[in-house]
Amino acid sequence: SGREQPAENKPQPVSPGEALTYDVNWSVFPAGKLTATLSRDKDGPGDAFLVTTTAQSQGFVSLLYKVQDEFQSVFNPETLCSIQISKQINEGSRHKITKITFDRGLAILDEHDVGGGDNPPKHDEHEIPACAQDIITAFYYVRSQPLQVGQGVKLAINDGSKTKIVVAAITGRKKIQTPLGDREALRVEPSVFGNLYEKKKGKIVIWFSDDEYHFPLRIRASLK
Repeated sequence: SGREQPAENKPQPVSPGEALTYDVNWSVFPAGKLTATLSRDKDGPGDAFLVTTTAQSQGFVSLLYKVQDEFQSVFNPETLCSIQISKQINEGSRHKITKITFDRGLAILDEHDVGGGDNPPKHDEHEIPACAQDIITAFYYVRSQPLQVGQGVKLAINDGSKTKIVVAAITGRKKIQTPLGDREALRVEPSVFGNLYEKKKGKIVIWFSDDEYHFPLRIRASLK
């Protein structure tokens, strides 16, 4: 009939049970695997969602620079504001555990080195707006928005320091090849460089499926 579905019957962009798996490539080399699994946080507040993200290097690249990371990000499924993110980082000689809690207008960071170094534990607190995303929930926040070419999504992202405002601009639409076949996709370019990561230069392009789920189909980063 062409009528819109009632809001309560529309599919939600994200829901518990979703598992996303990606091949990671560095230049022409297969570099590893990345997974993101969404569930309910049984140990957290209310009906919070939990995203468990793992990144593991493989093959030749793992011999050069071994990576085995795990992030656990908890967020409010209604507002998509981040509640907490925990990171276990194992990258080359770097081994550390980081926890950032978003509470009462503050991002509270606690971090310690578990690699046997002499770095003392780090504690830091920074003011945040009423709703902020961490580096994982930012993807889910963008997915929840009505993405339209020529428009943009503004995010307040905090990774344990000062909050940065990032604009994810929707710059185009085209059909791309994926392991699931050809899919119509929206090209999104977040303004992270010169903003969130001031000391680095590069570019990130993310292709989201042009449907009600906005799956991240492909991420391409050009980094120095």
